[in-house]
Amino acid sequence: MVDEYGFKGKKPVEEGKVYSLKIVDIGSQGDGIARVEGMVVFIPNTKVGQEVRVKIKKVSRKVAFAEVVP
Repeated sequence: MVDEYGFKGKKPVEEGKVYSLKIVDIGSQGDGIARVEGMVVFIPNTKVGQEVRVKIKKVSRKVAFAEVVP
């Protein structure tokens, strides 16, 4: 079943997993924004254009939160 955000049951990211993402925008709170298959991922202390490795900390219905890892 597709929910209102277009995700079919399983989200495109999982808590605890590491991904390589590119920051494409900055959110209203100053966090960097990346996208994975349409899902917005907020990453603090990043800038537009950065390519970073991040670990997903929390996944909600339509967004995820991550932190930069080495």
